[in-house]
Amino acid sequence: MGIFSDTVITGLKKGLDAAGLRHRVIADNIANVNTPHFKKSTVVFESLLKKALDGEPVKMATADYRHFGGGTPLEGIRPVVSPGKATSMRTDGNNVDIDQEMAGLAVNTIRYRALAAGLREHYALLSLVITGRG
Repeated sequence: MGIFSDTVITGLKKGLDAAGLRHRVIADNIANVNTPHFKKSTVVFESLLKKALDGEPVKMATADYRHFGGGTPLEGIRPVVSPGKATSMRTDGNNVDIDQEMAGLAVNTIRYRALAAGLREHYALLSLVITGRG
């Protein structure tokens, strides 16, 4: 495992990928708010991440044979688009609630910015360690 592919960086990158996909799905839901029989979709990611982290230990770097190791990287986790088929908001069969989608868009924007800031700070910390100056 390299310095730029540790668990923190991988987790932040996966989170950014999920937030980007969620943004596209929400935009698609908003674009189809008046389309008859359209069913909104959602992105499932956080529960998959939690399940992966709870199920197996996080891999640690080892420099000596006496160190504890083990675990699996987060590389296999992928966000999943889940279509919602069960509900209908209106008589035309559409189940998109524009207020709910706009609130979800705002939350997702905040989440994306927080993840990007975390990744930026992590790279800044690595730069400080490598160069010895900030």
